Amino acid sequence: MKPVRRRSAFYILIPTAPVILILISLCLGRYPIPVGDVIASLLNPFFGTAIDARTMAIINYIRLPRAILAVMVGGSLAVSGTAFQGLFRNPLVSSGMLGVSNGSGFGAALAIIIFGSTPLVYPISFLFGSLAVLFSYFVGRIYKTATNITLVLGGVIVGSLFSAGVSFLKYIADPYDQLPAIVFWLMGSLASARYKDILLAGIPMAAGSIGLFAVRYRINVLAMGEKEARTMGVDLRLTRIFVVACATLATAGAVCVSGVIGWVGLIIPHMGRMITGSDNRHLVPFSFSLGGCFLLIVDDISRLISGSELPLGILTAFIGAPFFIYLLKITKGKGWES
Repeated sequence: MKPVRRRSAFYILIPTAPVILILISLCLGRYPIPVGDVIASLLNPFFGTAIDARTMAIINYIRLPRAILAVMVGGSLAVSGTAFQGLFRNPLVSSGMLGVSNGSGFGAALAIIIFGSTPLVYPISFLFGSLAVLFSYFVGRIYKTATNITLVLGGVIVGSLFSAGVSFLKYIADPYDQLPAIVFWLMGSLASARYKDILLAGIPMAAGSIGLFAVRYRINVLAMGEKEARTMGVDLRLTRIFVVACATLATAGAVCVSGVIGWVGLIIPHMGRMITGSDNRHLVPFSFSLGGCFLLIVDDISRLISGSELPLGILTAFIGAPFFIYLLKITKGKGWES
């Protein structure tokens, strides 16, 4: 009964934890707001509750879209990292392994140079992030078949090329206007989050995450190895393509609105694995919830720690690297096998 109760508690925690943290996040900021006023602001469009106009504007148009987007971005990066770690059977793989982050960064930098800091940055960033994974897949098929190791090598090659492209664009960018915009975007931020960002980027993030949730059992089979997967009748090629496509959609959708945020897709799957075990049927949804909560907390810290916001990429690295060392110490390198 204990494992059943524990599993039930996890599935209750998965949707409730992000909601509770969003509610807490709405109270925090340079202008603290009591919980009662937060709830009144959220209910005002439905019941017309009396609330100060400034408070309602801060809650509904500044903090709420940012909090929702933080949960979606963190969850998408985490669930993509979980899927890739299972697919490639490698605990050091992250959501940007196949070059999607570097490709998105190149697309954003190119869009900033050509069009300036306009809404066109989002679709162009998403396009190049998707193209980077597509290029990685074709490079991985250099021997007519895409194995796990050739896919990873293809991602390293393509990621390095796009990284060099970003460096070149930074070199030729206007140092007074374009270069600061590129550098700030690459460090990651949710400061400009709006509801339209949730609607546009939320479609690929939701599609990719739901797709990975639907095939989480097959990810278990792939993690056993190719021979075992074939024995169980799994079409390796189609399943691998589907997992990579869904993870790419989720990651590219996240990166195009938030910039490059590292470590989430690497450490969150490990944290989830320590709590739920390696069964992706439970790990995939739990990783989404845990990743969303983690990035929301980091975003709150970035808003409160100083007068000007710290980029999320800096904070996730400061938090992620020491925590990953801690994970290695307490698991003695066996966290992947549990």
